[in-house]
Amino acid sequence: MNRVVFIMLVVLAVVGAVFYLTVGHAPAPEATVPEASKPATEPAAPAAEQPSAAAPTGAPVRQRTPEEAGRPPGLYMIFQTSMGEIPCRLYEQEAPVTVRKIVGLALGRITWIDPRTNKPVVGQPFYDGLTFHRVIPNFMIQGGDPLGNGTGGPGGPGFPFEDEFHPRLRFDQPGRLAMANSGPNTNGSQFFITEVPTPHLNDRHTIFGDCTNLSVVRQIARVPRDARDRPLQPVRIERVIIERVGPKPPNAPEG
Repeated sequence: MNRVVFIMLVVLAVVGAVFYLTVGHAPAPEATVPEASKPATEPAAPAAEQPSAAAPTGAPVRQRTPEEAGRPPGLYMIFQTSMGEIPCRLYEQEAPVTVRKIVGLALGRITWIDPRTNKPVVGQPFYDGLTFHRVIPNFMIQGGDPLGNGTGGPGGPGFPFEDEFHPRLRFDQPGRLAMANSGPNTNGSQFFITEVPTPHLNDRHTIFGDCTNLSVVRQIARVPRDARDRPLQPVRIERVIIERVGPKPPNAPEG
């Protein structure tokens, strides 16, 4: 009888140790992911992905030669911020859906839902006047939320679109321009720019561009911030310019 009791005590001790190691020491949820929080309520009105015939055409695409721009041929998204300019070359062939959506929002060619009023907005550039609402040094800066708190723009604004993972595009270098999301295929308007390589984001976030002038990204990432990584003083996206350098490819997603 004593031997049976001893064996039972040993088994219970082993089970307890395993439970402690697997549950008591489980790693904390990963905090270094550019998530776009889900809004409390979904927009009631659907957003049109194409402008109506009567809708304004939005801002024009700026056309320049490589000599004028001082950049290689391609499609660029240029963030003019309160702390300097960040030019980003877009991967229009590798991520055509994402580029078409983001360029359409930036130019005001896509109708979008304002989360503050739940009403459609037509012909108005989306990103002008927004902020970088989340900044983390040695990681990334995140923007594109009309509410400025991370809850506006996920799965929308008014429409979600699918992820696009290209085998050649990885988070293996700084300056990647990518979509924030709240899960698979929940891309909307929020984006982030990496300051360092972030391989843990591979196949989780769509890369749709590469940015230069990373000194501005580093400065923004290091502004004073609160416990939720929000800048204490707003860092504004004063204007977004879409620029075509050189001739437009015949199958370019940008109109």
